[in-house]
Order: sequence, then C-alpha cells, then structure tokens
Amino acid sequence: MTEATRRILMIVCDLAIFFVTAACVLGGCITDRHWDREKTGKTFRFFTILSNVFCALASLAAALCLIGGRLPEAVRLVRYVSTAAVSVTMVTVLVFLGPNMGYLPLLSGSSLFLHLLTPLASIAVFAFLEEGTLTFAQSLLGLIPMTAYGILYCRKVVFEPEERKWDDFYGFNKGGHWRFSCAAMFAGTLILCVLLWALDKV
Repeated sequence: MTEATRRILMIVCDLAIFFVTAACVLGGCITDRHWDREKTGKTFRFFTILSNVFCALASLAAALCLIGGRLPEAVRLVRYVSTAAVSVTMVTVLVFLGPNMGYLPLLSGSSLFLHLLTPLASIAVFAFLEEGTLTFAQSLLGLIPMTAYGILYCRKVVFEPEERKWDDFYGFNKGGHWRFSCAAMFAGTLILCVLLWALDKV
C-alpha cells in the first residue's frame, strides 16, 4: 500500500467514525424532533456514549491533522487511548452485558455501531493503517478512561445518598460485588491495552 493510499484510507475511516458516532449519539438525545435535555443527561451517563464520543473527537482531530500534513505524536496517543476506551465498550458488551441482557438489543440500530462497528473501525485504523511505535508504558495510558469512569460509577451507584444515586444499569454492583467488578474491569482493560500494544508491533 502506498503512503498516499494509506493516508486517504485513514482520513476516510476517521471521518466515518466521527460522523457515524455523531449521528448515533445525537439521535439518542432527540425526542419527537426536539432536543431532550433530560434524555441527554441520562444518555451521557453511559461509558458507551462517553467512550464513543471521545473516540469520535480523537478521530476527527487525527483526520484534520492528516489532511493538514502529518499526525502529531500527541494526537496519535490520544487516539490510541480513545481506541482502548471503545475496545473496553465492545468487549464488555460481547463478554458481560450480552449474555446477561441479550445480544439483540445491544447489537441493533445505533447500538450496532457504538458497541461493535465503530470500535472495530478504530482498532483497524490503529493496528493496520497508522504508522508509529507505541511503547509499553504508553499503552498503559489506555487505562485512564475506564479507571476514571469506574471511580465515577462506583461513587454514583454505591456511595451517593439514595436520592442522588444512579441505577446500577451495568449491573456491576449486583449482589454488592462492586469490588470484584472493579477489579475485573481493571484487569480486563489492562489485557486489552497489552493486546493493542502487541497489535501495534505486527
């Protein structure tokens, strides 16, 4: 593959990730053709939405940089971290949420893109189109989004006063086992970061 072809493919994929995610997220914030503030607030509680929005913005930044000339190291690292975040979303749906909630509602409509297709596209760009060497230390930056969200989720689900608590919509505190869920998510994310680092070496 020539350098020009690789660059064009990266730009097309990055822009596609941005526009598809924007359409999916904005569509989930509208009720009867009007912006629904309450629905928007609830929508942005989900790691799925936050990770995909992060990935979309990182992809847009990467596309604009590539159109302008080159991909700066800082943007490349941010896009890697966002790729790790949506990878966590995808694997959590496939391994944990799907068996518990059913795959059909999680992999249909806009959820098909947010839970599977855009994460796969982001992984493909990172692993097969993007040039650069990710160090092992840099790969650990992929732990940041999940760790930050895990702290927020535990606070809102477990420690907040009853009137301000979130519903345990991910089921991570089922049976009061939030400590086990946090440890499992951290370990799973670490494994994903290592796998992405290994893919970068292929």
